[in-house]
Amino acid sequence: TFEYVMLKGVNDSLDHAKELVEILKNIPSKLNLIPFNPYPHALYECSSGNAIYRFREYVANHGIVTVTRKTRGEDIDAACGQLVGKFKDKSRRSQKHQLSVESITGQI
Repeated sequence: TFEYVMLKGVNDSLDHAKELVEILKNIPSKLNLIPFNPYPHALYECSSGNAIYRFREYVANHGIVTVTRKTRGEDIDAACGQLVGKFKDKSRRSQKHQLSVESITGQI
């Protein structure tokens, strides 16, 4: 089983589906398409329903068992990944991570 998070404009085109089919063609597998659950300040967006449908149909029509995971909790911002940042980080790990990212990218 392969898990594939669908990211708008990043990995959801038919060209990406073709590449994935090529990679998986000789591997007995099942593919779970996972719509991305956006959260505040996320760098990515979820692929549209149409993009996910086209992607799934292409892959499935090429012999790979493919399902789209149903997103639960999205209506209350509690889907997987959406709870990030909803609590106070007393360990300051988030702050340390942000500072390390800023030092690498030169953004202060």
